[in-house]
Amino acid sequence: MTSPALEQLALRYVERYATTRAKLAAYLERKLYERGWEGADQADPHGLAERMAELGYIDDRGFAEARAAAMGRRGLGARRVAAALRHAGIEADDADAIAPAIEANAVESALTFARKRRIGPYSEEVADRQLREKQLAAMVRAGHGFDLARKIVSMTPGEETETLLLAH
Repeated sequence: MTSPALEQLALRYVERYATTRAKLAAYLERKLYERGWEGADQADPHGLAERMAELGYIDDRGFAEARAAAMGRRGLGARRVAAALRHAGIEADDADAIAPAIEANAVESALTFARKRRIGPYSEEVADRQLREKQLAAMVRAGHGFDLARKIVSMTPGEETETLLLAH
């Protein structure tokens, strides 16, 4: 692989996928490993990813905001979102910048998760202790805070959720 071919791969990748600098660099490193390097100078996938970001083809903060919003709509909590952002290579300053927005939607995303799984106010019948423990564990694994998850799980079927929304 040569330098122009590496640039073409990078352009094609950012054209097709929403990505981060870290994900693009990892993709380019994998392609270099698979195909080998024939250029006279040393290959620099990280430098190429930085250049793509400078040109505006990659926006790590925009990617993080979109990913966090999508995960929140799916009902995933702040801890799961933070883990996904770390995995995508989002730097701490970008993750910290969107953390308040994630926290602001914590109750809504927890209620979305509960509605999808028919937990607490969205269940059809009162759950026994063993089922409530399983539901609580599922909500915590989804990244929701323990106290909020406990409140939702302990709600009776059909109970209004407005008190949770107003409390947070």
